[in-house]
Amino acid sequence: MADVRIEYCVPCGFLDRAEEVQHALLTSLGEELDAVALVTGDKGVFRVHVDGDTIYDKDEDGDYDVDALVATVRDRVD
Repeated sequence: MADVRIEYCVPCGFLDRAEEVQHALLTSLGEELDAVALVTGDKGVFRVHVDGDTIYDKDEDGDYDVDALVATVRDRVD
C-alpha cells in the first residue's frame, strides 16, 4: 500500500491535470493505494509524491505523461 500526494498550483489552473492523474491512479491501482490526495499549492508547482518521495516535479521533469506516472507508482507499490 502507498500514500500518493499530488501537489498542484491553484492559480495556474493545474486542478484538471491533478484530477486526471488522480483518476488514472485510482482506476489503475485503487485497491493498492492507501490514499491519493490533492494538495493545493502555488508558484507553478505540480509534483507527485509517493510515501514522501517525489516521483515527478514539473520543474525538473518537464512535460508529464499520465501513463508514465501510473507506471512509476505501480513500480513503487509492487
